[in-house]
Amino acid sequence: MINLLSSSVWLYFGVAILCIVIILVAIVIGLVPMKVYFKAALSGAHVSAIKLIAIKLRRHDVSKLVDAYITAKKGGVKIKIDDLETHLMAGGDINRVVEALITARGAKLNLSVATAKAIDLANRDILKAVQSCVTPVVITSPTISAVAKDGIELEVKVKVTVKTNIDTLIGGAGEDTVLARVGEGVVTTVGSASSHSQVLENPDIISKMVFKKGLDKGTAFEILSIDIADIDVGKNIGARLMAERAEADSKIANARAEERRAMAIAAEQEMKAKTQEMKAKLLDAEAEVPMAISTAFKDGNIGIMDYYRLKNIESDIDMKNAISHSKLIGESE
Repeated sequence: MINLLSSSVWLYFGVAILCIVIILVAIVIGLVPMKVYFKAALSGAHVSAIKLIAIKLRRHDVSKLVDAYITAKKGGVKIKIDDLETHLMAGGDINRVVEALITARGAKLNLSVATAKAIDLANRDILKAVQSCVTPVVITSPTISAVAKDGIELEVKVKVTVKTNIDTLIGGAGEDTVLARVGEGVVTTVGSASSHSQVLENPDIISKMVFKKGLDKGTAFEILSIDIADIDVGKNIGARLMAERAEADSKIANARAEERRAMAIAAEQEMKAKTQEMKAKLLDAEAEVPMAISTAFKDGNIGIMDYYRLKNIESDIDMKNAISHSKLIGESE
């Protein structure tokens, strides 16, 4: 009886253990993405089940991370899945980073995982940068207008062959800065030429002078060559400037003449006003003469003979004025 009871207890205990094991296995199977786990294991990029469960609990894309990890391992890149997960958490593109690392390894470029992640997080296309390190890129500038010392305009197009400099990619200036510096160099070189024909005869002086300036300093690129794609003769800027200057001088002279004419008219008007004022004062004075004579008669300061003598003098003056006026009319005729 005791043996039978003991065997029943062991049976129940075994069943309980089996149930617990089944429940634990079911929980593990439910938590572990088995398809991804076996895929990684069969690809030679083993990832522990616990790590997969942790990634899943952090609500990251397990399949995407494992696929990128497998690709890196197949490409011979030494990288940890934790590095990929942290880069994914930071908002980076893990597939692009892995492809860039594989390309760099194939091209024997010294690109570390940390540098690749930093470049990608800096919103730079790390894959394109690595590809341009292997295959240089040609940048064509817009038409650059420059004027030689003889006043003739030259329109120049430049092709700049560059490759990405991984070391200065973070914080380095882009293509726009390179083109701006090249344009500045072209304008300076053409502007220092004594004539436009000198530049047309030797267009390589532009590329040589510009290339010597070290325009790639502080940029994300290394300039390999600068070539003149096209050069055309434009307008005669010097003649146009001279014509515009002559026209401006003419306008200034006309303005000054108009100013002098206005001043003369104003002076004439002022003189007329003064003349009218003097005439008015003279008329006022003449109007007071009879009153003064009358007062003089009353006061006995003048006699009748003095008065007639004054009238004779006045008549004599009027006659002389009439004679001189008639002579002037005769001479004019």
